[in-house]
Amino acid sequence: MKKVLSLILALALAVGMTAALTSCDSKKIKVNPDKSKYVVGICQLVAHESLDLATEGFKDALADALEAEGREVEFKEQNGQGDTNTCKTIVNTFVSDDVDLILGNATAALQAAYNATETIPVLGTSITEYGVALGIENFDGVVGSNVSGTSDLAPLEDQAQMMIDVLDLKEGSVVGILYCSAEPNSQYQYDVVNAYLADKGIIVKEYKFSEATELQGVVVKASSECDAIYVPTDNTVASNDETVRNVCGPAKTPVFTGYESDVCFATLAISYYNIGAETGKMAAKVLLGEEDITEMAIAYDASPVKKYNKAICDELEIDTAALDKDGYVARESAEG
Repeated sequence: MKKVLSLILALALAVGMTAALTSCDSKKIKVNPDKSKYVVGICQLVAHESLDLATEGFKDALADALEAEGREVEFKEQNGQGDTNTCKTIVNTFVSDDVDLILGNATAALQAAYNATETIPVLGTSITEYGVALGIENFDGVVGSNVSGTSDLAPLEDQAQMMIDVLDLKEGSVVGILYCSAEPNSQYQYDVVNAYLADKGIIVKEYKFSEATELQGVVVKASSECDAIYVPTDNTVASNDETVRNVCGPAKTPVFTGYESDVCFATLAISYYNIGAETGKMAAKVLLGEEDITEMAIAYDASPVKKYNKAICDELEIDTAALDKDGYVARESAEG
């Protein structure tokens, strides 16, 4: 009997210790809602229009929210120049500096921050799918740690259907999907769009590359073999849009992108400024202690807009009057 009681007591102590450890773990994220000035580190993977707008929206919204509460914010902003290792170095410096919060703009930047700290709040933006980016199986929309943020994922099947409708693609038409194999979120988008197009009888060809230096050759091949090209929200392609434009423009190959771009004729576009601003509002709530980041769901742009590039549509002889009638908006800038 004594042995049984001893075993029960030992189990009870073990459960109690586990609960205590779990409780400590839930409180280890460092947030000081009483500070008058916060320091926020921003790691942006690469400079291009969409990511630049997301960073701008984040800074504007966070500064405004803190100013409304009589607080200040200092931004330490760094660019990874498209290099994963540079992002790791940047984020490790932020951790050493003990910043109050880190923004990871694009997947590699978020991954670097996620792996660098469990105590500093981390928010992501311009992330397509957090489960894929962070290796979380059966992701339910809440990371559950010191990480949350916003997604730049527009409705992929709706995008694919738009391309079919505008270009009047028929069964047997050939669509090439162009993306960088080093970006896991691009692979995810490829899988979704490929399945949708294939179900409609569209022939899908995959054109992937691992480095920007390979892009031109891959685009030349795709433009010669396909009726149209689809590009997901891929940072490597987005930062080299001019290469795609210089090939597909003269070839008159229509390009449809998952983001706003000077290379595409039309898109179902989210606003990167808006998702950045939403991330800034989330950051303010975390820093001020108004919300627990471990319970924050990933946020999305709820109102993507159908837009077209008139100059490219004219080149491709696409009827923009018909697009106007269908509710498309002429693109003036990535924010507009």
